[in-house]
Amino acid sequence: MTKADIINKIVEDTGLPKKDVAATVEAFMEEIRNCMAVNKENVFLRGFGTFTIKHRAQKTARNISKNTTMVIAAHDFPAFKPAKSFIAKMK
Repeated sequence: MTKADIINKIVEDTGLPKKDVAATVEAFMEEIRNCMAVNKENVFLRGFGTFTIKHRAQKTARNISKNTTMVIAAHDFPAFKPAKSFIAKMK
């Protein structure tokens, strides 16, 4: 399911204008991005899951084709952990 499919489904279920639903969905996604990337905060959605920030330490990697080593800098990345009720619904 794509973002457009989600928007169409919400429009179908609620009868709200598609323009308003699209703006709301986009604002929701942007707020999650801002909380995680700018504010470095985790996002908790009760009954759905948690968007967390995980940290990867600096490491040394090898480029096999050139037979060289390179350093990959430490960085943060987003992760999602579904809620227990969400997992139970999937089973």
